[in-house]
Amino acid sequence: MITEILNDCPIAITPAAIAEIKRLENSTDIQPGQALRIGVKGGGCSGLSYLLAFDDIKQGDTLYDVEGAEIVMEKAHIMYVIGMQVDYADGLNSRGFTFTNPNAKETCGCGTSFSA
Repeated sequence: MITEILNDCPIAITPAAIAEIKRLENSTDIQPGQALRIGVKGGGCSGLSYLLAFDDIKQGDTLYDVEGAEIVMEKAHIMYVIGMQVDYADGLNSRGFTFTNPNAKETCGCGTSFSA
């Protein structure tokens, strides 16, 4: 399983996103051995879509402590998200997590898929 928790996360997570992640950790039924998984998966209008969900920590994952929030990532996904910023908006016009990815060559209109 995981032998160490790293502090130097390859993505930036804004204070608003950290606050929402911590709120979700405390308000949902997160089991021991689970953390917020950030990564990519095939699909979406541009080829890849972002993955953001609480999930079991698996063999080969890298676990990061980002200001008290546990983030888990597959090593193979890091090349697609390195340098990305995850933010959270809670306003009238937009609500939810947003991704700003410098590796994206094209993005879709909804901002949840991209091509690298």
